Amino acid sequence: MEIKIIFYSYTGITRGVAQKIQRACGGDLVEVKTVKPYSALTAYSMGCYRAMRGESDPIEPSVIDVSTSDLIVIGTPVWAFRAPPAINAAVEALSGCEGKSVILFATCGGQAKNTLSFLTEALAAKGVRVRGEFVFDKNEVENPAKIDVLIAAVKSVGGSEIKAAV
Repeated sequence: MEIKIIFYSYTGITRGVAQKIQRACGGDLVEVKTVKPYSALTAYSMGCYRAMRGESDPIEPSVIDVSTSDLIVIGTPVWAFRAPPAINAAVEALSGCEGKSVILFATCGGQAKNTLSFLTEALAAKGVRVRGEFVFDKNEVENPAKIDVLIAAVKSVGGSEIKAAV
């Protein structure tokens, strides 16, 4: 199975989870980066404001081709209870995604609220089916048992739909 693991990570936490998935399941890591990086000040002021509005930032890579992938995994931090502008742009940048399956995961300091439901809606508009949703707060990202549930979902995506608020 060809897996593409797409993520944005401002602090490195989301990157760490994405790397654990890759080590356990294989696949290609695609780290999305903003063309103009956020500073600590702009991430929590402009970045959060733009996230709340569902806006996108210019990113690299500007096109993410998933046409040869069987499964897409998308990892995002949570900014102001939403996906950051870089992940909104990554969803827009998906190419060859119609009919594909996705597993979403979010890392957050507290609650993700509607982060994954907004992403699910944006992905559905591109013809993508979300097969699993996972949220990890600041304590759960270091819990191997919690991460193992996500990894098991990635490995068994061919089965029935997985929805979990882990």
